[in-house]
Amino acid sequence: MTSERVWQICPPELDADAAFVAEVIAVHEAILAGSLAGDPMLNPALPVQCRAVRRVEDWRLLLLLTPWMFARLLFPDRPPISELPAGWDADTRAGSDYLVLGPSLRFALLGQPQQAHLNHCVRLGHYLVQPICLDIQPYADPESVFEDWNQVIRTRDANMEAARRDCALQREVSRREFFQRLKPGG
Repeated sequence: MTSERVWQICPPELDADAAFVAEVIAVHEAILAGSLAGDPMLNPALPVQCRAVRRVEDWRLLLLLTPWMFARLLFPDRPPISELPAGWDADTRAGSDYLVLGPSLRFALLGQPQQAHLNHCVRLGHYLVQPICLDIQPYADPESVFEDWNQVIRTRDANMEAARRDCALQREVSRREFFQRLKPGG
């Protein structure tokens, strides 16, 4: 029996990325075949697929595409907060139905505040879900989902670059503006 309100971390046998990805896919395929089977909101054109698996600080991150959502999943190497919300310990969740989005939690990643939804699976432990798209119906195939996501990233990057270029405090001073103050009456 696990301790009350303590994080269950991903098991060590899933340390290798290939084993980890295979288990994430297997878990979500089991959810699809089980509690979500026949759900009219599913998009049957979309498979369960993982991409962009990487480690960032004390987290393993990946993008997960399923017939019901597109999301970033975050698996901690150690508990990101000291205590889980009531009812979210491993023993309680082990017998519970799958929830797409559990309770919202705040945490830091790369020095930035983040928000995500807690989830738990006996085979994966506790993890966080940051939904990217929950209306997955319009997509014809996985590539269209990832292309839309890539466009969001390109737009965000362009906006960030434009904001850096247009920052009033960092804008280059023209020669005319610089020498204007040296002229009489300037």
